[in-house]
Amino acid sequence: MRSLVCVFGAIVLTSACQQLPAPAERAASCPPCPECAACPPVAPPAPHEARYEPVEFSALAGWQDAAHASSLQAFIRGCARLQPSHALRGTCAAAGTVPAGDASAARGFFETEFSAFSIVAPDGTTEGLVTGYYEPILDGSRTPSATHRYPIYGVPDDLVVVDLAGQYPQLRSMRLRGRVEGRRLVPYWSRADIDGADPRFSAPVLAWLQDPVELFFLQIQGSGQIRLDSGARLRVGYADQNGHPYRSLGRHLVERGELKLEQASMQGIKAWALANPAKLQDALNVNASYVFFRELAPEGDPVGALGAPLSAGYSIAVDARFVPLGAPVYLATTYPLSARPLERLVMAQDTGGAIRGAVRADFFWGSGEEAGLQAGRMRQPGRLWLLWPRGTALPR
Repeated sequence: MRSLVCVFGAIVLTSACQQLPAPAERAASCPPCPECAACPPVAPPAPHEARYEPVEFSALAGWQDAAHASSLQAFIRGCARLQPSHALRGTCAAAGTVPAGDASAARGFFETEFSAFSIVAPDGTTEGLVTGYYEPILDGSRTPSATHRYPIYGVPDDLVVVDLAGQYPQLRSMRLRGRVEGRRLVPYWSRADIDGADPRFSAPVLAWLQDPVELFFLQIQGSGQIRLDSGARLRVGYADQNGHPYRSLGRHLVERGELKLEQASMQGIKAWALANPAKLQDALNVNASYVFFRELAPEGDPVGALGAPLSAGYSIAVDARFVPLGAPVYLATTYPLSARPLERLVMAQDTGGAIRGAVRADFFWGSGEEAGLQAGRMRQPGRLWLLWPRGTALPR
């Protein structure tokens, strides 16, 4: 435990480490290793609690006419993955008695079983950012070749994941990731190390792709289908991550003057990459975070962090510190690049490295090219309302 405490206090290894003080800021309070064994780990500042303000269902824009039957089916799909002690489990039993496809009955179920609460961010704002994601379908191969040169890695054998919540409850939303070097736990390899073919890095390869940018965005989306040259389909999903914090490539390109803000969509970034191959790898390396995958059953829908299949148009990724996975969330935003309202009851069934904040959501558009077009252009303001079982204590 000595070296683990020392490493955690001196360098950042958690996937949420952007919340911790930078190494230079910690140097004054924690001496260099190995002397820092007695210096306690620097806990990240706990996120200030969001507020949940009760509202009537009539206050939710578009509630009366929303497609509640589809919302109910998405909710039921998530129920199977909830622990028996979960606050939502009691409502799952009632959900199974609602006639399938009956929108009015589904709306009545939600109004009877739940109360609605406006989610208010710690700074008092009720409006936040809504982005989109999807499941890409990419051409690939099980074996490398001159055209298929970019590997989709499985989880490396030397990736160590440590849960410190038992000893440090304030770190319950974090995991420590690294690798063992001698008797020390050190940061895991960064994107630059992995893409640079550092000979010390090793991981199983699930498949090979033709385009490094498509591989990069596959990691951001967290799942995808691979059309193999044999004609078969391979589905991959998020398995783990290297512990480095996520950094937005689009934001980096805007800050460097490579793109204008309105160009920083997935499509805009891909166009920039095509026009600037010599600058590409350095730009990708700005996001040191790297995602490892696992093979999933080729049938059905992609699986989110809850462990349930995602429903196109009715699942979102959230910051689980503020919105419990499995919970119904009423979303009021607009379609990409449009003022057309997008108002419906969706389910919090996924998370993501870039999804940080109480009023923050990533809207799942589905699979394939059209879903990708919508997801890549979506960057809309929006509001969220949590639906929580009546008579049950609110999440904290």
